[in-house]
Amino acid sequence: MLNSKQRAWLRSQANSLDPVFQVGKGEIDDSVVKATADCLAARELIKMKVLETSMYNAKEAAAILAEATGADVVQVIGSKFVLFLKKDKDSKFDELPR
Repeated sequence: MLNSKQRAWLRSQANSLDPVFQVGKGEIDDSVVKATADCLAARELIKMKVLETSMYNAKEAAAILAEATGADVVQVIGSKFVLFLKKDKDSKFDELPR
């Protein structure tokens, strides 16, 4: 669970990121969850976008994917959201603010 300082710092880190995945008009199925989990394992901090044709809004998609992958939702703005899942070792984010 992230506190407000950690969330603010992660938002600043995610500001320059481009979305790596788009949630389209299909459901969020196992393949989307697996791809998101793999990307989180590699990058730790990812930005995703929800298309207008999707049956989900950004807040719903972020909550579903965060629960399925064990990640934290850092931010939801408009049609984009940011997820964070820290690696157990060799993390770039070992120095999170307290």
